[in-house]
Amino acid sequence: MASQINTTGKNIMLDALGTACTHLALFSDAAGTTEIVGGSYVRKSITWSAAAAGSKAISGTIVFDVPAGATVASVGFMTAVSGGTQHAVDDVVSETFGGAGTYTVTSASISLT
Repeated sequence: MASQINTTGKNIMLDALGTACTHLALFSDAAGTTEIVGGSYVRKSITWSAAAAGSKAISGTIVFDVPAGATVASVGFMTAVSGGTQHAVDDVVSETFGGAGTYTVTSASISLT
């Protein structure tokens, strides 16, 4: 018999995942396989809120510098400032930058359903 994980268990797992995922990255595809490169783009550190109700959200706003010609289609939760592992991806409304600009993430979260 398989057991279901209750909300408290989900929150414990999400808080542990938040400890592992320290940076947010931008990707040019919805699947989160091709990270943006060039210009002044760098991954940004994440500050997390405590998990609640089986979901964990970033706290605060994160602003990225995006190079000209880049398309932003998803954000990825990464384990390092470079390299590392992606543990979750969140697709966003795709935006293509004709010139260099900024991309602001006002909310992002991970959840267990």
